[in-house]
Amino acid sequence: MELQITGKNIDLSSAVHRYIERKLGKLSRYLPNIIESKAEIFEEKTKSPHQHFVVRVTIDSSGTLLRGEGRGEDLFTAIDKVATIMNRQIEHYKGKLYDKGRGNSFTRSKFSEEVETRPQRSVVKVKRFPVEPMSVAEATDEMELLGHDFFLFFNADTEKLNLLYRRKDGNYGLIEPESE
Repeated sequence: MELQITGKNIDLSSAVHRYIERKLGKLSRYLPNIIESKAEIFEEKTKSPHQHFVVRVTIDSSGTLLRGEGRGEDLFTAIDKVATIMNRQIEHYKGKLYDKGRGNSFTRSKFSEEVETRPQRSVVKVKRFPVEPMSVAEATDEMELLGHDFFLFFNADTEKLNLLYRRKDGNYGLIEPESE
């Protein structure tokens, strides 16, 4: 694995180079088909002292790009954070490969035929409820009253079924169907 380290508006010492190579060099153990990897390091003038140094890493693994960014009050903290992020992304990526059957693991070998297979998932409960026409604001209130993360309703404005959901940032999202 070839690691390109670049610093923008910052001079990198040989100790920093060695630390980055040691931390990010371990990634090739977990993902052996890495073609190239880049680490960009720069310092930002931010109000928060915990985000002065930024380390961005991009890994090209046979056409699949994995990216991560770590911020910290010192350079070594930012490097540690981005190494953790990249490890997590590699685990996620490898998990997808094994789930799709492209990986070569013990569980996919001929021995797995002897071990009981995963049961098929099926619908175990059906819920029915009347759908009344309402506005998006009314649907939001109803969803909050029920304490759910999503709510299916008949939109009175568009006269179609819509799905209202709570986003990770605390706001709401609305899914409106389109017919071709």
